[in-house]
Amino acid sequence: MKRLCHNERHCVKRICVIEVEVHRQLRAFLREQGEPYWLHHLTMARLVARALRLGRSALIQTGATSGYHGHYRLSYLMPALIWQEPTLLVVPEALAQRLLMVEIPRLRQWIEVDKPIRTGDRWEPNFSGLMLTTPQAWLRDRLFHLGQFPTEIPTILDGVDDLEAWVRSTLTTTLEPSDWDRLMLACPDQADAIRDARVQLTRSIFQHPANPYDCYLLDSTEQDSLIQLYQSLGDRTPPEPWASFGHFQQVNSLVWTQIARKQGQFSLHCGSADVASALEFVWQQQPIVLIGSALDVAADAPNFRQRLGLGELTCVKFSPDRQNELIQLYLPDGIPFPNTPQYQTALLQEVRRLLDASSATPGLAVILVGDTPLKSQVGSILASELGSRVQVEKTCLDENGVLVSGWEFWRQHQAVLPAPRLLIIATLPLPSLEDPLVAGRVAYYKRLRQDWFRLYLLPTAISELQRSIAPVRESQGVVALLDNRVNHRSYGQQILAALSPIAQLNYVDRSLFLSADAPVLD
Repeated sequence: MKRLCHNERHCVKRICVIEVEVHRQLRAFLREQGEPYWLHHLTMARLVARALRLGRSALIQTGATSGYHGHYRLSYLMPALIWQEPTLLVVPEALAQRLLMVEIPRLRQWIEVDKPIRTGDRWEPNFSGLMLTTPQAWLRDRLFHLGQFPTEIPTILDGVDDLEAWVRSTLTTTLEPSDWDRLMLACPDQADAIRDARVQLTRSIFQHPANPYDCYLLDSTEQDSLIQLYQSLGDRTPPEPWASFGHFQQVNSLVWTQIARKQGQFSLHCGSADVASALEFVWQQQPIVLIGSALDVAADAPNFRQRLGLGELTCVKFSPDRQNELIQLYLPDGIPFPNTPQYQTALLQEVRRLLDASSATPGLAVILVGDTPLKSQVGSILASELGSRVQVEKTCLDENGVLVSGWEFWRQHQAVLPAPRLLIIATLPLPSLEDPLVAGRVAYYKRLRQDWFRLYLLPTAISELQRSIAPVRESQGVVALLDNRVNHRSYGQQILAALSPIAQLNYVDRSLFLSADAPVLD
């Protein structure tokens, strides 16, 4: 048996005790801060340290509330700083700035590490520290094989609730109106064919009836116009982005147009209906720790892993704190279903009753309406009754304001708005089949004979729900879910389980919004 030299023994000992050291340092740091902290800090920190030591990938669901606050981030920063090997941290730009300005300096001062830290869109030669980069830079490198980041370096990817959207954006090629002029300059002998194709597409695209999305999948005739254009170019390689857009004929491609009707212009987009096949190779290039808040109902995240092409890996899902993250859920029965003519009247009656019950206590009330025309109607009607305290998708609100919002606006701005005392959800955030891009993805699932509702629509809605109610958990406020499908559809129990911990209510009165220290409005 080979005997280890002193340096080798020291190295083995150092590597084997990283979990112990991370646990010790983080526990001491948290105690020193003297502040309430996330219950799962130490467990998650050991998991991340173990993943770094063994080079094994892991998927961690921290819970929607911790994701909203970002409480868990110390749990991966501590092992990333203590681990003495190169490490890559992939986070959005805004989060990277916070980590660099606030979190990392606090930890470095505490543990007195000298691990170098860099930011950038490519790995520096001979660098052996911690590098921060954006998801866009990292995904471009991995998906298009640019070689800007070496393989085998342990990678921590935070915020993977948005990973699928990041990947789709990276894989999408766009043709802007100015790109037609560039193509004519690059291929002057085909200027007439290029101009004719543009005229044909313009005429056809602007004949589509208006929809709330100003977005349309290209039909077969419009795609034929593009095919004929590419054929007219012969064997020559067109300039970018035309060269990349040429993949629109692939079987898993989605091709759509976005219209600016006032300007009389359109853009063309080519993306992928399936991102799993593009990502399967990415996960094999390095050990990776993927961290998100609400990725899947199940701990082993089967739907999420299938959509993202993730194979077998360590999966952990942390449970919410039932004492501090409980919400009161008002789920009335008997409301007409959302697709009936009676729904809007019933919705407004419930909204008025809820706003009146909460009016004695100051605080923000938020009404989430996914349907764009209905959102405008609800906002207009309530503003005519309650005045300027009602705003539609605005961030300047009164102390006792009422915000009427779509899901995307609320998700983007909830971190800068006060936690609402009342959150009213008109309908479940199931992606609308009237959205051409949703319809295109559903058609792809149908071609594969897969359950498009349970693999795509339902998981998307559940994740959106969990993230959107996270601020209400902070104030342990009231959530009103006014979609009767939860009571009468087979998937309703799955939605309620995902919203746990909840105290389910079938009535509303003013006592729900009063606490011992809450001021009362006259």
